[in-house]
Amino acid sequence: MPDLRALSIKQLRAFAAVARTGSPTAAAQELSVTPPAVSTHLRTLEQLVDAPILLRSGDALRPTQIGERLLEIAAEFEVSVERAAQKIDALKSGAEGAAVLGVVSTAKYFAPHIVAAFQSAHPGLCVALQVGNRGAMIQGLERGAYDLMIMGRPPAEPRTVEAVLGDNPHILIARPDHPLTAVEEAPREALRGEIFLAREDGSGTRILMSGFLDRIGLRGGARVIEMESNETIKQAAMAGLGIAMLSAHTCVAELKEGRLAPIRAQGLPLVRQWRLLHRQDRELDGAARALRRFIIDNAAALLPQVEV
Repeated sequence: MPDLRALSIKQLRAFAAVARTGSPTAAAQELSVTPPAVSTHLRTLEQLVDAPILLRSGDALRPTQIGERLLEIAAEFEVSVERAAQKIDALKSGAEGAAVLGVVSTAKYFAPHIVAAFQSAHPGLCVALQVGNRGAMIQGLERGAYDLMIMGRPPAEPRTVEAVLGDNPHILIARPDHPLTAVEEAPREALRGEIFLAREDGSGTRILMSGFLDRIGLRGGARVIEMESNETIKQAAMAGLGIAMLSAHTCVAELKEGRLAPIRAQGLPLVRQWRLLHRQDRELDGAARALRRFIIDNAAALLPQVEV
């Protein structure tokens, strides 16, 4: 078994930079060090693991299987350093503890209110809020970047402990003067002629929209325009570029202000649940336990209220 007690973050950062850029020279430029320094870190790292960590592939260097594992360790190191910095900053500012809450992008519309309410009730505790798409959040959960996470469908891996917070209704939305917003139930044939605005493949809302289109027999013939964010989708819908399926919680303000309107159709809204989860194999510290208890106890008041 290799003795990794001499493993350093400089070695891992050098290796990760070479894996990203494909060469020690490019990695040295990225890290603002000399190429010999990068090469020294690589040699030392190979000596520590007693195995090759890079293979040449054409003009570039690529990690071996052991190198891939070292890249995972490097990512975990970076997360640990960031987490430590956040907790130190919290302690320096007078907080008694800190927790990191990760949320999928759909939840960013109400998550800041949760953090503000918690810190008002627990002024001695600090919460760092991080937002990303589903794929990025799951990767962060795997690396241990978050104490707690708010999302819809939990991942298969890593295994998690979950608590249901409440309903997350998904609806079709369009600009208010769209003809289908005025009918009691939009017919399938009318939806067939629409352009659907959607997030990237793999996002939670895209998965739901695809399932809905399958059920009404439209997925194969539906025209879909991908967009990078819910905000872009809302702006495009308000401009009349198409219609979209979104969580009603992402467009509460626009619906109340009449800038968007729901399209009612058979099978809508699609109601999913918001879940608060954390890794099964990680014990929560005091700040994270307090945050979890607060969110669960106050979920009904913290989630947005919207009529769909």
